[in-house]
Amino acid sequence: MSTLPAWRWPRTLFARLSLILCIGLAVAQALSFWLTLTERDDATRDVMMGYIEREVASSVALLDHLPPDQRAVWIPKLARRSYQFVLGTGIPGTPPGARLSKRVEEAVTAGIGDQYHVTANAVPGDRERLQVHLTLSDGTPLTIDMRPMPSIPLSPWLPVVLVLQLTVLAVCCWLAVRVATRPLDQLARAADTLGPDLKADRLQESGPSEVARAAKAFNAMQDRIKTYMTERMQILSSISHDLQTPITRMRLRLDVMDDIPESAKLQQDLREMEALVKEGVTYARTMHGTLEKSSRVDPDALLDSMVCDYVDAGQQVTCRGTIGTSVTTRPQSLRRLFTNLIDNALKFSGAAEIEVKRLSDEQVSIAVLDRGPGIPEDSLETVFEPFVRLEKSRNRETGGTGLGLAIARQLAQALDATLTLRNRTGGGLEARVVFNKLR
Repeated sequence: MSTLPAWRWPRTLFARLSLILCIGLAVAQALSFWLTLTERDDATRDVMMGYIEREVASSVALLDHLPPDQRAVWIPKLARRSYQFVLGTGIPGTPPGARLSKRVEEAVTAGIGDQYHVTANAVPGDRERLQVHLTLSDGTPLTIDMRPMPSIPLSPWLPVVLVLQLTVLAVCCWLAVRVATRPLDQLARAADTLGPDLKADRLQESGPSEVARAAKAFNAMQDRIKTYMTERMQILSSISHDLQTPITRMRLRLDVMDDIPESAKLQQDLREMEALVKEGVTYARTMHGTLEKSSRVDPDALLDSMVCDYVDAGQQVTCRGTIGTSVTTRPQSLRRLFTNLIDNALKFSGAAEIEVKRLSDEQVSIAVLDRGPGIPEDSLETVFEPFVRLEKSRNRETGGTGLGLAIARQLAQALDATLTLRNRTGGGLEARVVFNKLR
């Protein structure tokens, strides 16, 4: 048995407000139209009852005073749109039950009931109809055949006017909601563009007071974040850079010292410290934003040169697929990004495969695949945090510094790309980079 899909609100605030206002105005307009028609019909019926009461009384009095042979001539002249006179007993039936027929009967009775004995009955049929019977003073039966109008017909131009009114109201609602929600959209766009380089466009501090105050607060927050991040990255970069000098001195002193049993271990520790310091400097630079300028490059040639370098070094690295066109990007950042991913794949599986796919005219996917042990599902995002290493032995030869993937994600964000990890079917890891506007 099929079920109807559940109602879902539109996703955007603009669509929700527009929908609420348009539906509310349409319901209010329909209710107002219904109340207007009801009031008009009630007022018209009141006027019509008074008219029937006077006109029928005058017509009956005229027919009663006319000679019998002249009444047939006057009968058509006294007819109206809602009733006519018939010389005769009419059609028998049951007492009127409809509300409008009862009101007509009361109006006729009020007009002529004091002089004539009046009876009324409903006439069966599709349309509401009743007949009022009386006897003139000379004994001639007279029937008033009445077809009450339930309401006044609508003018043909009225529906057109209503549609135009609803259209104007809908357009005004759309414009009002658009003006009200546009600052929110601009604020969201500015927040989305606030990347690692902290160079998002500033909002215009103009418009209504609430909008201007929100834009001013956002710009101030952006400046504070930029200041805090700059100071933090400068401190990290300075510490990492300054540590290289004492590490170098320590290595030189170990080289001139006599061989001691702990010399090899000290040399290994210094190499690990030096690697950690270099990675720290690189991470600080990528967090603070790369200063490299974009240029036009051939990404297929860049990837091919990287693969050739690894093959020349005896590593198993292959590439399949091409982009097929030159793009504007930061070549050194792009090289460093995929070097980190390829090195990570080689470290844990001994081989890496690069897969290039063009998703659309502006979207390109480049994935680095391996057949290593993979990563637990609950840690696929954790490994992007600085100094996080899943290898528990604390051995730098197998666990690394814990900054490689963090640097790779920062570089991807600087290149307007998205880096994600997922485990492959059959074992291994896939590091996929999707460039949103690579052109």
